[in-house]
Amino acid sequence: MSVGDDMVRDVLSRPQGHPLRVAIDGVTASGKSTCARWLVDAVAAHGRPAVHVTMDGFHHRRAHRYRQGRASALGYYQDAYDFDALCRHVLIPLGPNDSGSIRRRIIDLATDEPVDDPLEPVPIDAIVVVDGTFLHRPPLPDYWDYTVFVDTPMDVAQARGVARDADALGGEPAAVRAFEQRYHAACRIYLDEVDPRSRATRVLPGIDSLLSIDQ
Repeated sequence: MSVGDDMVRDVLSRPQGHPLRVAIDGVTASGKSTCARWLVDAVAAHGRPAVHVTMDGFHHRRAHRYRQGRASALGYYQDAYDFDALCRHVLIPLGPNDSGSIRRRIIDLATDEPVDDPLEPVPIDAIVVVDGTFLHRPPLPDYWDYTVFVDTPMDVAQARGVARDADALGGEPAAVRAFEQRYHAACRIYLDEVDPRSRATRVLPGIDSLLSIDQ
């Protein structure tokens, strides 16, 4: 049985009673979104409702994200994401005896404008998969029912991220600087402070495992 098949069987076996809240965590460009999409498709193939939420929809607005400077690692770690809003609009409503209705985003990242999408009811037997960085930071672990840490080596993740984001970040040298000074510097703070590998329900051991389940 592959690591992916084993993870799906593990997720599907978890007790129900409310939608299962699954975190896909990892450093920037580790392959979290790939893993989340794969898991949602695999769960759906077994006949269970599956919902994908990405932290791209729970950023703070730019003025807040960059208030410590556009290159600040601490600023990225502390200010990029609105985790209170994630709890309020997704994690708490999916918990026991709550509404079961969520909003998948609070912001349009491209326009930097807030959005107020209608509430989306989630079936009680659904598996809701959230991908993002820093998802083991307190108080988020109080709300997850299952967590995955995609343990891609930092150099591999940087190469992937630079290739992916070079155009948006002003070219390859600028992208390398952004990852070294901001994104992955912030991830190192997170790894040292929180140690998500030890907190996760399951660790996917590196990019090879991730790519193997993506085929």
